[in-house]
Amino acid sequence: MKKFDIHFSVNFQEEEFFIRTYLNEYKNLMQLLREKVFLDGFGECQGTGKCGTCLIKTSGITGNSQIMDRNEPNTLIKMGINHPLIRLSCQILVSSDLHNASITIIDDDAI
Repeated sequence: MKKFDIHFSVNFQEEEFFIRTYLNEYKNLMQLLREKVFLDGFGECQGTGKCGTCLIKTSGITGNSQIMDRNEPNTLIKMGINHPLIRLSCQILVSSDLHNASITIIDDDAI
């Protein structure tokens, strides 16, 4: 893979960001979003998948990134969320699975 060959869009509070990144630039999508979109209080558990503060709605994610595992399913159930496109961004690795995807950051007020 070449640098900046993963491109996707992020929507947050009626603003759209076009993200360019590459494999292994960030550990996970939560870290990328915190740095590039400057989100306060986003990902309070630092990526363990237990707090639910990094909620996103996904569209166009492919490959293994579609699979929920580790703490993600249990955390979403505890939050009363049962929707296949609502995810914890800390549980999605930055990979080519994100290329051309659309990510919407979910406000706490929307839950």
